[in-house]
Amino acid sequence: MVHFLNSISLVSKMATDDYVGFTFFVGCMAMMAASAFFFFSMNDFDRKWKTSILISGIITFIAAVHYWYMRDYWAVVGESPTFFRYVDWVLTVPLMCVEFYLILKVAGAKPSLMWKLILASVVMLVTGYAGEAIFTTGTGPALWGFFSGVAYFYIVYEIWFGSAKKLAESAGGAVLKAHKTLCWFVLVGWAIYPLGYMAGTPGWYDAVGTWGLNMDVIYNIGDAINKIGFGLVVYAAAVASKSEKA
Repeated sequence: MVHFLNSISLVSKMATDDYVGFTFFVGCMAMMAASAFFFFSMNDFDRKWKTSILISGIITFIAAVHYWYMRDYWAVVGESPTFFRYVDWVLTVPLMCVEFYLILKVAGAKPSLMWKLILASVVMLVTGYAGEAIFTTGTGPALWGFFSGVAYFYIVYEIWFGSAKKLAESAGGAVLKAHKTLCWFVLVGWAIYPLGYMAGTPGWYDAVGTWGLNMDVIYNIGDAINKIGFGLVVYAAAVASKSEKA
C-alpha cells in the first residue's frame, strides 16, 4: 500500500508520443477491469465453470499487478522491464494452459495433459528469457529463440491435433467451440510474442526491427488481447453451457 501511494505521488509526466508508457497504462487498467468482471461473475455458474472463470480472473489480476510495476519501471528507468515481464509470463502462461485442461475435464481429460502443456510453456518461457536477457550476443538470441519456438509449436500441435483436440471433439457443444477459439488465440494471438522477441533481439531476422515495431508495444498489446480474450472465451463458454441446460 505504501508503494502504491508513493507511486501516485511520484507520477511522472508522460510524453504524448510515449506509446510504450501508454500501452503499459492501458494494459494495466484493462486487465484490472477484466479481473473485477471475472471475479464478480464467477458465482453465476456451477462449480465446473466457476473454477475456469476464477483462473481467468487470477491471470488478469497477476498481469495487472505486474503491469503496474512495469509501467513505473519504464517511467523511471526508461528501459524494457524484461525481468518483470517474464516473471508475469511464467505465472500466467501456465495458467492459460490450465484453462485447456479445465474445460476438457468434462470429456475425461487427465492431469497428464495439463502437466504436459505447463511443462512446454515453462520451457518456452525459460529459453525465451535466456535469449532475450542472458545470452544476448552472437547467435545466442536466435538459438534460444529456436528452442522456445519448438516448445511453442509443441503446444500448438497438442491442442490442434493431439489428445486435446480429440477430447474437445468428444465433448462437443460449448466445450468444443471454446476449445477451437482458444486454439486460435494460441496460434494467432501468441504469434505476436515471437514478433516482439525478434524486434528486441539481434539475429538473422533483423528485418523485423526495420519495420518500426517496438518490442514493448507489441508485447503489451498482445498481453491485453490474449489474457483478457482467453478469459472472455471461457466466460462465453460458461454462458453457452448454462443456456444449454436451461
